Formats: sequence, C-alpha cells, structure tokens
Amino acid sequence: MTTLSQDALDRLAAVIESRKPAAGGDAAASYVARLLHKGPDAFLKKIGEEATEVVMAAKDIDAAQGDADVLRGKLVGEVADLWFHSLVALAHYGRGPQDVIAELLRREGTSGIEEKALRKAVAREGEVRG
Repeated sequence: MTTLSQDALDRLAAVIESRKPAAGGDAAASYVARLLHKGPDAFLKKIGEEATEVVMAAKDIDAAQGDADVLRGKLVGEVADLWFHSLVALAHYGRGPQDVIAELLRREGTSGIEEKALRKAVAREGEVRG
C-alpha cells in the first residue's frame, strides 16, 4: 500500500476516533457518532448490508447487466462503504487500519491454503485445551 493510501486510511481512522462517544462525538451531528452511540448491533448490521451489496454489485458485473464501467464503479463504491463501516467496527474494538495492514503483511508470501489450514489447526488446538 502506498504512503498516500495509508495516509488516507489513517486520516479516516482519526476522524472515526474523534466521533467516539468518549471523545465527545455528537450523535445528532455525526453519522459515525450515531452508529457508535447505538452500539455494535448498528454498525455490524451495516457491515452485513454492505457486504451483501458488494456481492450483488460483483454479480451484476458477472451477469453484464449494464455498462461495465458503471458497474465497476458501483462495485468500488460498495467496497468503500464496506471498508468504511469495517473501520468503524475496528475503532469500536480498539483497533485500526494499521492492524489490518500489519496482518496482511504478516500473511504476505504465505499460501492462502496454508494460512487457512493453520488457522483451523490453531482453532482445533484451542478447543482441545478449552
């Protein structure tokens, strides 16, 4: 990720942090503050809705139901909405985009198949110990 895009994510994360109730976020004046004030159910519901809209936008491209450039633009917009609401969730749970980027960098060069198998093995080990 370029510094410019990292800066953009960091700026957005800072705005989200400033809208937290503990930071004085005003639910009457800010969409983010309203989501955070309502609690996890509100922003988690939005994440689910946005994820579904990403899938629907991608399916429209696959089905070629319209102008390809317009459809790709719609997909990008829906992914932006999903990322935004995911950043709200990360902020609520005390994390930020830098944590996601660090995780992606940790996984860099690792086979997705191997990564998934490792996560399953760790989960099984936790179940045995628990």
